[in-house]
Amino acid sequence: MTLKKKRQSKSLAAGRPPVFQRPKSITRKATKALINKHHLLEKRKKQALAKGEAQQAAAIDAEIEALGGLGSYQEASLQGQRHDRGGDSSRVLMEWLQTSLTSHKEVSGRPLKMLEVGALSTQNACSQSSHFDIVRIDLHSQGEGILQQDFMERPLPKNDSELFDIISLSLVLNFVPDPKGRGEMLRRASKFLRAPGRYLDSSSLTINFPSLFLVLPAPCVTNSRYLDEELLTKIMTSLGYVKTASKTTQRLVYYLWKRDSALQASGKRFAKKEIRAGSTRNNFAIILD
Repeated sequence: MTLKKKRQSKSLAAGRPPVFQRPKSITRKATKALINKHHLLEKRKKQALAKGEAQQAAAIDAEIEALGGLGSYQEASLQGQRHDRGGDSSRVLMEWLQTSLTSHKEVSGRPLKMLEVGALSTQNACSQSSHFDIVRIDLHSQGEGILQQDFMERPLPKNDSELFDIISLSLVLNFVPDPKGRGEMLRRASKFLRAPGRYLDSSSLTINFPSLFLVLPAPCVTNSRYLDEELLTKIMTSLGYVKTASKTTQRLVYYLWKRDSALQASGKRFAKKEIRAGSTRNNFAIILD
């Protein structure tokens, strides 16, 4: 007689692994395809909603859920933070800031405040550095220590205690489905940063703070019909930033933009305009109304 195996009941926690558990590995090619598919569907959904096509938008939502929803996008993004896939993008930021942060800590001992938008982990380089008091938010929290929140709906700061020294937008702007939304995100980020004059008593901080850490897939800047580094610099300058550091790899572009007391947001408009022709170009753009 065949004995039936006793079924073991599973807890709710079994269906949701902790944030520190490594996700099941998928190939780099599959990761890229999944992320690109999510971006395409989000863009189509945004267009459908703009046209009032609720039924079409619902159908696209179903496609997104069939791919695994936002969770599958985030899992694919987490693959990119593995050391064998290029690693944690905040390691680049720490390389840029290490000298000024060390000098600041020796003088004051006070950690700086960081807002990490689109946070996927509580174990990245910035978190482990002890230099930052970090508020982490994401549309779909991956675990404790990450607040589930839409940055575009986060209440604006009411006082100085709610402002930040640095904001991280690492592989976040490219997930915003439309160019105007990307421009609004960049403009809104400035409202959460401290004023540049706040650091006049600390020469080590004046060099880099307050600042915005921006990371994008390299093709968004290097192979777009509507955006290159020159135009991105003009957009950021119009918002009151100056570039203090940058790095370009095959996969990613990294920027550190400091709010400059000598620059005021100009309110200048930037429309979607072709600056590079070619059938192999992508359509990534940033619009400031």
